[in-house]
Amino acid sequence: MSSGMLRIVRNDADQQRVVLILEGRIVAAWADMLERVCLEAMRSDRPVVLDLSGVALIARSGKEALGRLARAGVGITGCSPLIADMLEQDGIAVIRTNGDTSDRAAPKQQGGSSGA
Repeated sequence: MSSGMLRIVRNDADQQRVVLILEGRIVAAWADMLERVCLEAMRSDRPVVLDLSGVALIARSGKEALGRLARAGVGITGCSPLIADMLEQDGIAVIRTNGDTSDRAAPKQQGGSSGA
């Protein structure tokens, strides 16, 4: 069942904030665990930021958990453009950084015409 797991690594190297680095899938019981870990980290009186750069999939339960965490002040960063767009469409704020672009902003291919 390792393919469905979520790994959370706490990085306290930055004295100004707590960064939780996520790897895997935010699904079902893992979403509940993520919320518990975040709430515990918030007790440090430092801002908490989730780095989703290693997240491959977010289920509905994961989006709901991320929404509650974002409303509680947890920052969300490191998302792929696709995941960032998905979260933003659900009203979840995402911190986009250097080079992050929206998939919706990708240029559309224009078809050529074969005039005679």
